[in-house]
Amino acid sequence: MNRYPRDMTGHGQTPPAVNWPGNAKIAIQIVLNYEEGGENNILHGDPASEAFLSEITGAQPWPGQRHWNMESIYEYGSRAGFWRIHRLLGDLPLTVYGVTTALARAPEQVAAMKAAGWEIASHGLKWIEHKDMSEGEEAAQMAEAIRLHTEITGEAPRGWYTGRCSNNTVRLAAETGQFAYVADSYADDLPYWMEFGERDQLIVPYTMDCNDMRFAIQAGFTTGDQFESYLKDSFDMLYAEGAAGAPKMFSIGLHCRLAGRPGRAQALKRAIEYFQSHEGVWFATRLQIAEHWAKTHPHVRSTRPSQMDRETFVAEFGGIFEHSPWIAEGAHVLELGPHHDSADGVHNALARIFRSASQEQRHGVLIAHPDLAGKLAAARQLTAESTSEQASAGLDALTDEERATFQSLNSAYVEKHGFPFIIAVRDHTKASIMEAFKRRIDNPTPIEFEEACKQVERIAQLRLLEKLGA
Repeated sequence: MNRYPRDMTGHGQTPPAVNWPGNAKIAIQIVLNYEEGGENNILHGDPASEAFLSEITGAQPWPGQRHWNMESIYEYGSRAGFWRIHRLLGDLPLTVYGVTTALARAPEQVAAMKAAGWEIASHGLKWIEHKDMSEGEEAAQMAEAIRLHTEITGEAPRGWYTGRCSNNTVRLAAETGQFAYVADSYADDLPYWMEFGERDQLIVPYTMDCNDMRFAIQAGFTTGDQFESYLKDSFDMLYAEGAAGAPKMFSIGLHCRLAGRPGRAQALKRAIEYFQSHEGVWFATRLQIAEHWAKTHPHVRSTRPSQMDRETFVAEFGGIFEHSPWIAEGAHVLELGPHHDSADGVHNALARIFRSASQEQRHGVLIAHPDLAGKLAAARQLTAESTSEQASAGLDALTDEERATFQSLNSAYVEKHGFPFIIAVRDHTKASIMEAFKRRIDNPTPIEFEEACKQVERIAQLRLLEKLGA
């Protein structure tokens, strides 16, 4: 099947009701990335020096050489920056993304993390690129990261974030069965589930905008005030959404060598104090958020339209456009994806086939529709969908006079236009249907043809909403 793997809809227009503990309007999740000592370095067996996320914007790797300045910038993070952030945030729930080999070179910092009650999630074995790794090598490094993390901290990690990941990372993490959540995503303001074979994996998305990494890239933050202002603006928007009944998660990403610098730490301090001045704010670790979400929004597997085989898809949706299974057959071969696994998604796919069909084919769909309150209805020979629709507007309970009027209009309309009068009766009352009938019957046939096609699409949409839910 021609299928698109990315999910471009997610929670959609109406995200799930979020009931944070204490009815909080917002969940604030702060991450401290501990990478110092796990970055690219020939001392670590890597081919070149580190070049990413430092004060040396645009740095290039030095193949086969140590980079003294780069190393000392990273060392600042472990020697000074970590402790400044620990003093500033030690009383708050916080998640550490710990690169395992970096944690192995930081026994005092690990002890301080544990004393503060911080969650220590795994940030991979080394702080290096994974995009060109073979699947086997990445899986082996992941297994070693879990083993070494457990050895260093005394507990296996419950969360995973590679960061510099490959297209295999999230699936490989899910397949371990180890993690309450994986954070290698920036796709949402709320957690969401992904399916990998028989494994259901919770994703707790991370952030690159509310992240001090923007001090280390071009067109990023220059001053602490910019960072502070952006964090406050993000908080204000999400807090207002929460107050309006749609709470979200607010992620903040920090690095010891970046936010740990005095000017940036002071800006962070002001932002934290601003958040704390508001009611209904839940500071939480990522693990706490993951456990809460898994409890309140457990994953429920369902048969998804985009994953149905042709026979099943046509059986399910072949009658959505009246007696026209060829439309479902055409839709099934489109590039369907997770964003088609809803009433609107299936409708879009079906409507594309209908709209692209020839005039003759669309005319065939129109004449497949029954007359309103016509002979087929009287003989109880309508489809179940048409029977229910006509009944919804009271067309199954007409007076003799009303029935005669409808039948007279039906005959006149078909004689003039060559197809039945079509209207989405669920949008109307008996009186408004009659008014539309009398108004439209004298339209030119080309205009009526297009109007009838629009009504056919609307009928299909309503049928799908009834079948699949909003």
